[in-house]
Amino acid sequence: MRRVLTLMLLCCSLASGARAEPNVPADVATLAEALGLPEVIEVMRDEGLVNGAELAEEMFPERAGEAWRTLVEKIYDVDWMTNTVWVSFAAELETTDLAPLMAFFDTPTGRKIVGLEVSARQALLEEEVEAVAKDHAAELAADGDQLIDLVGRYIDANDLLEYNVVGAMNSNYAFYTGLQDGGAFDSTLSEDQILTDVWSQEEVIRADTEEWLYAFLAMAYDPLSEAELEDYIAISETPEGQALNRALFVAFDKLFVEVSHALGRSAATFVVGEDL
Repeated sequence: MRRVLTLMLLCCSLASGARAEPNVPADVATLAEALGLPEVIEVMRDEGLVNGAELAEEMFPERAGEAWRTLVEKIYDVDWMTNTVWVSFAAELETTDLAPLMAFFDTPTGRKIVGLEVSARQALLEEEVEAVAKDHAAELAADGDQLIDLVGRYIDANDLLEYNVVGAMNSNYAFYTGLQDGGAFDSTLSEDQILTDVWSQEEVIRADTEEWLYAFLAMAYDPLSEAELEDYIAISETPEGQALNRALFVAFDKLFVEVSHALGRSAATFVVGEDL
């Protein structure tokens, strides 16, 4: 499952209806809003619905009907997703001074960056757009474009590649255990067997993640000036920026692990041919 847990790339709610506000400190809620987390969660829900449909086509195409779609929609419940992320996010930032972060994100540059990240994430829901973005990033790299250098520095400053690889493998492990808990396998797999299979995917996950990160970030940050991107990298490298990055990873990793386990357990029901 694709997951991008970047510092502010993190900067899904149903299209209509009121959203339940999580019970977190006001300053954390203000920061979460400034980071575009509500919009990011909406995009993640859309991504989840697409991934759920692809999963069904791969694992049980003859049973990939309305019952599965309804189940996936319930798993990607926006109120639950929002509460899971915000509560964990708040807990991780409990001892962090949020003032420097708000001082950056409550500026025209900060708001511009968050808007660009959300827009790019939404655009990449389309396979054709993703393919074009990957080709464009590869061309920029081949030409030695300064944007790719700056994106690389941003990735390194936030350890995005490692965070994403770890997150993807955690999700894959949770999906396997969900399948097992749901009875999808003829025999019980040991933890070592599951871990071996998950680790066998690490090289492919790393390559795919690196390609996607550069495509996404080059697309998102292309409208930024060099000075604006330098400022963004600078705030990322501060203790507060690093704490924020860690808090975002922990919060979204918790969400994806729970979602992945639920998807695996639910998919197992369809794999073994049981009716809901």
